[in-house]
Amino acid sequence: MSQKTPVDFWFDPLCPWAWMTSRWVLEVEKVRDIEVRWHVMSLAVLNEDKLDEVDEEYRELMRTTAWGPVRVAIAAQEEHGAHVLGDLYTALGTRIHNEGMGAEKEAVAAALRDTGLPESLMDHWDDTPYEEQLRASHKEGIEKVGQEVGTPIIAVPGADGEQIAFFGPVVTPTPKGEEAARLWDGTLAVASVPGFYEIKRTRTKGPDFSNL
Repeated sequence: MSQKTPVDFWFDPLCPWAWMTSRWVLEVEKVRDIEVRWHVMSLAVLNEDKLDEVDEEYRELMRTTAWGPVRVAIAAQEEHGAHVLGDLYTALGTRIHNEGMGAEKEAVAAALRDTGLPESLMDHWDDTPYEEQLRASHKEGIEKVGQEVGTPIIAVPGADGEQIAFFGPVVTPTPKGEEAARLWDGTLAVASVPGFYEIKRTRTKGPDFSNL
């Protein structure tokens, strides 16, 4: 039996675009021989040294709301194992984005209940002893693609054994079935070209959660 190809996926529960991409990767997992491994990254960590470069609304988001969910997520990983992150992220994204609860304490506490994780993990919302682990997880992902991108980050083994890593793709609505597979195959084909840097087009609408 062939071993499934590991796909490492770094997410911040706050980001709606990472949420859309994560649902696409799970669709790919149904039709391609891959296995997704989830990792926490942090938009708050990414932006903490450049808050003066963003607008006031985003600056306040990064200073406050952005920290709580990732602290709880990394605490769940450290205390219950990395294997809980996939189900926890699904519960977080469903509450935060699909149900429109936002990245608030109520949404995160509900997600913990949804996954059977102890609500005592909410004790990490304002402060956590696992900040070093959070920053290490974030660093592992962001160093694969550079500091000028955000979440999600995906890394897969390349033909030469070296990892291929990229930001995105940003996609809405979430492709399913063979459409999801075609986008996956095309993304890997582009990302595996040595020296490839960027492909982008204008975004005309926000994320569509209606088919999730």
